[in-house]
Amino acid sequence: MAFVKVLKNKAYFKRFQVKNRRRREGKTDFRARRKMVRQDKNKFNSRKYRLIVRFTNRKCICQIAYATIRGDMIIAQANSSELTKYGIPCGHKNYAAAYCTGLLVARRVLKQFGLDEKFKGKEELDGEDYHVEDEETEQRPFKCILDVGLQSTTVGH
Repeated sequence: MAFVKVLKNKAYFKRFQVKNRRRREGKTDFRARRKMVRQDKNKFNSRKYRLIVRFTNRKCICQIAYATIRGDMIIAQANSSELTKYGIPCGHKNYAAAYCTGLLVARRVLKQFGLDEKFKGKEELDGEDYHVEDEETEQRPFKCILDVGLQSTTVGH
């Protein structure tokens, strides 16, 4: 039997630094989070909003949040189990339920900020793409960044 040199000795483990807890648990990609949260220096103390979307085993959860030093502050939230009040009794994890939950949280945020009367949505439904254009008014439309966590965003499956 040959002698095997120990590569990880006491000096190695004294200098070893463990990763962040949420990184070790596989819950947070801190590089992506830093890109979403970081704000320009000339926009000091202005909030950068995120639409956080998470899928559990049974439902879809949507939240609108912004980051502070004390932690993320949630402005509004909705989950797809609330859709039973609006006539959707089952199928709370599919694509359509996620879309409806996003609409529900968007309506709550616009009502909270008082923008639901200023920015009307699309009046007639014809299947065309619709964007609210920036007009020269005192208030601009509410915009936020989509945060899907560790889920990869792919077209298709």
